[in-house]
Amino acid sequence: MRIKRSVNALKKRRAILKQAKGYRGAKSKLYRVARQAVMKSGQYAYVGRKLRKRDMRRLWISRINAACRTNGLTYSVFINGLKTNNINLNRKVLADMAVNDVASFNKLCDTIKSK
Repeated sequence: MRIKRSVNALKKRRAILKQAKGYRGAKSKLYRVARQAVMKSGQYAYVGRKLRKRDMRRLWISRINAACRTNGLTYSVFINGLKTNNINLNRKVLADMAVNDVASFNKLCDTIKSK
């Protein structure tokens, strides 16, 4: 007796077509084209997750730089001052302070300026 794959093959195809829902034209209707589109979109999503981290770091750095310049410092001098004073705050926290808690960020800049 041979094994027929009809049920499993249909499940596999249905899963791919479900992932391709919303794609334009044949990419959402035809299995072979949809499979290629889903594979490619998965690659784009993987790369995009890495790029998002890079973009967020750039945003944090520009926010910190803008806040530092209002206090008469540059970004590089500010970061160097943090490192020499053993203040271990990451850029995400510093950017959040620069936007939401300006008084404490200004205090931080003053401590770096004084030393």
